[in-house]
Amino acid sequence: MFKPLSIFIGLRYTAAKRNNHFISFISLASMLGLMLGVAALIIVLSVMNGFDRELKQRILGMVPHASISGYGKSIEEWPVLVESLEQNPRVIAAAPFIQAQGMLTSRGVVRGALINGIDPAEEVDVSILGDHIQSGTLDVLNQQRFGIVLGNLLARYLGVKVGDKVTLVLPEASVSVAGVVPRLKRFTVVGVFEVGAELDANLAYINIKDAAKIKRLGDGVDGIRLKFDDLFDAPKAVREIAAGLQGYYRTSDWTRTHGNLFQAIQLEKRMIGLLLFLIVLVAAFNIVSTLVMVVTDKKADVAILRTLGATPGRIMRVFMVQGTVIGILGTLMGAVLGVTLALNVADIIGWVESTFAIQFLDPNVYFISQFPSDLQWPDVGVITGTALMISFLATIYPAWRASKTDPAEALRYE
Repeated sequence: MFKPLSIFIGLRYTAAKRNNHFISFISLASMLGLMLGVAALIIVLSVMNGFDRELKQRILGMVPHASISGYGKSIEEWPVLVESLEQNPRVIAAAPFIQAQGMLTSRGVVRGALINGIDPAEEVDVSILGDHIQSGTLDVLNQQRFGIVLGNLLARYLGVKVGDKVTLVLPEASVSVAGVVPRLKRFTVVGVFEVGAELDANLAYINIKDAAKIKRLGDGVDGIRLKFDDLFDAPKAVREIAAGLQGYYRTSDWTRTHGNLFQAIQLEKRMIGLLLFLIVLVAAFNIVSTLVMVVTDKKADVAILRTLGATPGRIMRVFMVQGTVIGILGTLMGAVLGVTLALNVADIIGWVESTFAIQFLDPNVYFISQFPSDLQWPDVGVITGTALMISFLATIYPAWRASKTDPAEALRYE
């Protein structure tokens, strides 16, 4: 148990202005190093949590959690299948879709795109598309034949807006009196969506009836899109559901389309956290160096305290208090700085981008265009707790060395 005298002397040693300026500098460097390490850990982990959140909410909000489709053929009795799938307790909603790869062209500009044929009324239950319509409305797909909703970047590349015309070219040939010609269809842009991700540049939506007519599927659809209550249970759940259905169905899930991105973010979060944790360890070694030099500088004081009756345990606690104070101050300052910057990192990056006319996240390269941050207090608690523990452990050896000081040997040349 700490005695008041140990705390009093330890605090006096910490606050006193030393004659040895090098020791003071090392002590300050230890505190600043610990502060920067803790702050960097909080900021970086918050940003990585932000990327993880954006992946789940935006990317995985637009793409299917899982889907069930037929083997090389369309699903004709899809209304019955949708009703059956929605009765499963793990399935939140199900919606039919028709999908096609094609090229969109307007005014001589051509862009490849993934065309999704959807039922707008049911799509809102399995997708966040309806919440991110920038102009126009999704409901117009039901009211106007051959309307199309484009991603914001795709519309900009094509130079079109709501009301303009685009031509869809499918990689399938049609035989006519004029010979073999590609399959073309003129569409009217009725809406533009923006989710701030790569999907804005390569995704378009049309009415499922228009898609069926273009692909000549009749009343059939390519598959059923599923939304699960547990995103990470989707791969296993969709296979179990498909195995219980009559007939043969092919399954797909988000881990096949975007799983590598999610795994990369998790790996980067661990590796960056480990690397930044080394900064905290370096600061802890600085605390060891500081206390070793302080013990050497205070040998005479320690010897006098010993001759006055101070026990080795009390001497040890004096220097442990001094090192712990440095650790507490550095950790708390780092936590305050890290939390402040993590809460405002998006605004700070936005200001830098607007001031210097640069863009850190190009949507053509990265899966989002905005700098995300998601401060999680459990991470802050773990980081500060670990830093405090390391700081405390770093004081043990120098304090033990101080407690072993021989008074007679220390005072021989005084």
